[in-house]
Amino acid sequence: MKKTVPYLFTLLICIIVLSACKTGKNSSSISNKTGWAIESNSLLDKANDKIGPGLIAIEGGKFIMGGSAVDIPGQDLSNYNYKREVTVSSFYMDETEVSNGNWLEYLKWIRKSFPTDEQYYYEELPDTLVWRNPLSFNEPFVNNYLRHPSFEDYPVVGVSHDQAERYSVWRTDMVNEKLLRDKGYMSPLATATKRDKPFNTEVYLNDQIDDKGPNAKTDLSATAAGGAPTIKRNVRLEDGVILQPYRLPTEAEWEYAALGLIGEKYKDQAENTKPFPFNGLGITSDRKGTKGQIIANFKRGKGDYIGERGSKYDGAAFTQNVKSYLPNDFGLYNMAGNVNEWVADVYRAATFEQADALNPFRGNNFQNKDRDPKSGILNIDKFGKPVMISANSGKKQTWAELQASKTAGDEVYNPDQRGYRDEQSSLYGITTLVNDKSRVYKGGSWNDQAQWLNPATRRYLQQDESSADIGFRCAMTMLGTISTKK
Repeated sequence: MKKTVPYLFTLLICIIVLSACKTGKNSSSISNKTGWAIESNSLLDKANDKIGPGLIAIEGGKFIMGGSAVDIPGQDLSNYNYKREVTVSSFYMDETEVSNGNWLEYLKWIRKSFPTDEQYYYEELPDTLVWRNPLSFNEPFVNNYLRHPSFEDYPVVGVSHDQAERYSVWRTDMVNEKLLRDKGYMSPLATATKRDKPFNTEVYLNDQIDDKGPNAKTDLSATAAGGAPTIKRNVRLEDGVILQPYRLPTEAEWEYAALGLIGEKYKDQAENTKPFPFNGLGITSDRKGTKGQIIANFKRGKGDYIGERGSKYDGAAFTQNVKSYLPNDFGLYNMAGNVNEWVADVYRAATFEQADALNPFRGNNFQNKDRDPKSGILNIDKFGKPVMISANSGKKQTWAELQASKTAGDEVYNPDQRGYRDEQSSLYGITTLVNDKSRVYKGGSWNDQAQWLNPATRRYLQQDESSADIGFRCAMTMLGTISTKK
């Protein structure tokens, strides 16, 4: 009996500790380096960070970028792609393309949040005139494609690369604000104090939004007169609550996700040369019950957008529902056909001869948030977002340099690295149509023949232009472990 009491007491202590952990409150622990009590972030599952709405985890790995490329008439294969083994870190990707309904949610939010700012609303409207052609009767789509309920779940088109990037920023803030309010770190919307500007993740993390909810974390470094820590604080990045930003996928991420090589393993070797993002007999299903049926939305041939009724019928003369057809082995829909998709990269024909082998990307134009060097306060624009300025140093400044807001090497540092290792960059935009605003799009569309459905194909358009056959989906960086499952 005497042995039982200490055991029960120990068990009770463990239960209390575990219960405290489950409340989600921050706590203190002992540093394993100094022995002092420190604020602990151990409640965060460091093995897997949180996943945002609409995303699927893509476990990274190595693959042959451009390895699936096929010869396309009129295209110089050696020029438009370069076969190279690269590695892509694990990340998240949207299960589907962004739909008209998703974009209308964005527009309605703008109208509600900035009711008198007609310019803001106008600049985020897709260009529905992309449907208008002199010798086609597409006028019904000009007025109906974006807004009619029949097309609510069809991919949004007529959006530029710039618009897609701005949507991604907005989506990040909407998801993070809802997360913070639902968990009680901020006050519920019904009781939230009215602000003159909408929520922004970076501004909130910089303590420039004062809205503490019932479950707001306690600042263990601040104490009241009695000595007990009672002051509430905003969630910090270190707490593991805030999600990473939604963004456009890099070209390498997109191609890796489209290939879905996780389903093509044989004796631990991936088949890098399959021509489409799905398995089986080319562009037809190899599954029992659907064998031989078309499994992507593309143009069958000159003048044939839909095929003949029956098994050779793809069911769409133009775009189709974002969850149509079979997903690839990662569970992603329409990674071939339906609409082409913007990726983050700036276009260069020779990018993959030059880019790094780990997470290759071209398009870096480094920026910093504009903040007061003494107070650390962010400069905010009329939309409540941090003002971004060109980075003026490639390394951490000294305190004196920071206060002077100028580095010693300011005259030679170039934050725009879009043309890095690009010997012909001075000719872009002068003797060629390619320049620093040329952005890559991939995937093929309802308006393309089958060869463009190959994941390695790449084309470009200016970042402020749009088309009836280009849409997009978002991605998100995965932190911590590179493995999505044991």
